Amino acid sequence: MPTVILTGPPVPGSPLQDELRSLGFDVRPAAGPEDTATTLAGIPAQERVAVVDSAFVGHPHALRLALTDPRFDACAVTGALAVQAGAREALDRAAALAPAGSGPYADRLAAAVEAGGTTVQRPELGTLVAAVPDGEAERSEALAAVAAVDDEAVRLRTAVKSRDGFFTTFFISPYSRYIARWCARRGLTPNQVTTASLITALVAAGCAATGERWGYITAGVLLLVSFVLDCTDGQLARYSLQYSTMGAWLDATFDRAKEYAFYAGLALGAARNGDDVWGLALGSMILMTCRHVVDFSFNEANHDATANTSPTAALSGRLDSVGWTVWVRRMIILPIGERWAMIAVLTAATTPRTVFYALLIGCAFGALYTTAGRVLRSVTRKAKRTDRAARALADLADSGVLAWTGYPRPTKRPDRAAPWLALAVALLMTGSAVTRDFGDPWLIGTAVTYVLFAGAAVSAPLKGPLDWLIPPFFRFGEYVTVLVLAAKADVPGALPAAFGLVAAVAYHHYDTVYRIRGGSGAPPHWLVRTTGGHEGRVLLTVVLATVLARDAFPVALTATAVFVALVVLVESIRFWVSSGAPAVHDEGEPA
Repeated sequence: MPTVILTGPPVPGSPLQDELRSLGFDVRPAAGPEDTATTLAGIPAQERVAVVDSAFVGHPHALRLALTDPRFDACAVTGALAVQAGAREALDRAAALAPAGSGPYADRLAAAVEAGGTTVQRPELGTLVAAVPDGEAERSEALAAVAAVDDEAVRLRTAVKSRDGFFTTFFISPYSRYIARWCARRGLTPNQVTTASLITALVAAGCAATGERWGYITAGVLLLVSFVLDCTDGQLARYSLQYSTMGAWLDATFDRAKEYAFYAGLALGAARNGDDVWGLALGSMILMTCRHVVDFSFNEANHDATANTSPTAALSGRLDSVGWTVWVRRMIILPIGERWAMIAVLTAATTPRTVFYALLIGCAFGALYTTAGRVLRSVTRKAKRTDRAARALADLADSGVLAWTGYPRPTKRPDRAAPWLALAVALLMTGSAVTRDFGDPWLIGTAVTYVLFAGAAVSAPLKGPLDWLIPPFFRFGEYVTVLVLAAKADVPGALPAAFGLVAAVAYHHYDTVYRIRGGSGAPPHWLVRTTGGHEGRVLLTVVLATVLARDAFPVALTATAVFVALVVLVESIRFWVSSGAPAVHDEGEPA
């Protein structure tokens, strides 16, 4: 059980001890610094422990933010400090030194912990109050400030992402936050809500697969319900600070699993009515994945880059000052809220083919808009990118060459031609697949060329202004090659098998992104070697298309998809349930 050491003489009538117990803490009083150090020595090192000044006045949610957030080893507000096992040694050292000075003892401990090299997170409180008043007059002022702000209203408001799409902000969050509170009061966890969202989406996909109008209408309604639950799980996590590594994994993967399962359901439903839209479903998945890789790669390339502000970024900043332009620019990129609403309405009212046409058009426009803006930002400013950014881009490239030979040679200068080389070989590979007959042996030579030049594109550190385009170029080259070869096979089951293969590989790429975001690095090299890297999978697919009969090609694609899915999922589950996995939660604009 977590423990709070309450320092200083008790304040008559203070509700502090009851508030701390309501947060799940065992409260132990301590008369002074020496008593605090003695009490600390008796608390197991693996338990969360906090030091709070007995004169603390503030909102319960301010204490909750400081004392219960599991994402940080050390966290503090005025008058309160909490540490987990990772920062316990630093706290013990600080308490043993009994830091002198003015101000609350908890604040002096926090300063000593930070001076010792441990990062202390200080949450933004906004209108919430956290203070240690000196004297009755200040205490009365602090209590009046607490009474003037509704703690629960702030907690509900901050449960919603600071940046969300128009549909989510105005049509979902106004009531989903109250669903989150209802779930919290009944002891439900974000993971349970996330799982309910997945199950609902899978049922929706099953209804769409019936091919009946009632199934399409039910599927559209259930897809919206699934999205409400998808918003609720994150709001519940923020409302109750129930962040976890398992929740990070579920949150990072289930959105894509739900959306792509629904695509498959629509394709199955259309097939029941004699309309083959598997190629459109796979094309939609490829476009969405490549668009996300553009987002991820650009963000990683500029995560810690130092640069002058570009004219494009300055224009974007000026537009942000005009409120309506913010919402328009968020809507036109078709984020997840708008996208799912469109899919749900069109599923209920039209046909799967219409849904996929709308998806392809809308997502293509959004991808072109965001990519063009990022290219302009990149070429109009002088950015100095770090080794960390270069390594992240190399990891996102998912190159089998790098897996075998190690990372790019650090002594080699960045090559500004690298992204154009990556684009050229991706277009060469996909163009050859489009123009040559299925099974043409010359495609093997093209695939070998793709392997060699794809490796050359990542042989130097990826620190060029447009090197963040290399991972999406590789995704395009791999996924589209699989799509084209499956379509040209022109046999039953080829496109569904290709859909499964791309879905398994895309999961691997999303998993890589969220590992890097959490600061734990990319998947191990053995996984990239085992799955072949993007260029190895392209070569394998081309060889299978060349040496196998058309009827055997879908079976080979299915076997490859099953193998990749099993290897990737086993390693992913092992990582995300391990103690070293990061509690990553997306607080930015939804994808």
